[in-house]
Amino acid sequence: MKIGELVGAGRTADVFALDDGRVLRRYRDGDDATDEVAVMAYLAEHDYPVPAVWPGPAAGDLVMQRLSGPTMVEALAGGAITAERAGEMLAELLRRLHAVPPRLSADPDRRVLHLDLHPENVVLTPQGPVVIDWATAGEGPPGLDSAMSALILAQAALTMPDVAAAARAVLASLLLHLDTIESDHLAEARSRRAANPTLSRAEIDSLAEAVTLINRTTAP
Repeated sequence: MKIGELVGAGRTADVFALDDGRVLRRYRDGDDATDEVAVMAYLAEHDYPVPAVWPGPAAGDLVMQRLSGPTMVEALAGGAITAERAGEMLAELLRRLHAVPPRLSADPDRRVLHLDLHPENVVLTPQGPVVIDWATAGEGPPGLDSAMSALILAQAALTMPDVAAAARAVLASLLLHLDTIESDHLAEARSRRAANPTLSRAEIDSLAEAVTLINRTTAP
């Protein structure tokens, strides 16, 4: 396996081109990607739109299909998709995910959760949207996943001036197309975001206002 150029970088991992139409995603701290591979393979079996995936040469590696197309963020910036359609699409992707039976839990009310589903983690391929970055995936109540997506968008609206207007518009559309977000799920999402070591101090400090923004947006 010949590792090529760096083609992407996130908060915790780098993505390198391979010479066979695939990419290698490597955690900088060597975190184990075994569970992530298993979740993505399971979702693919249930026709959920994820990249094809293979175990990498090391525990912290993940080899996956190289996708063609912009991220939802790039499409929004370039005017290829409206904020209203982006929010609707995120809601559709959440609903489709939560229709998949749990992989591990015996409780039928639990579902596979992404817990980081936002516009940077959706690639708009010619075949349709594909969800990437399953590092935070788990199982639990679907409402928690929806709350996390809303909270991430609300934080972007408050802490990222370059995309603030778009984030607010996507958030409003997402909330319009979702079931009501329960207060306990929003509280749990806030707690999880506060404990996320990759967030900046400004992002953590924005959480209370982000919750207020969500509640204000959903108010009749």
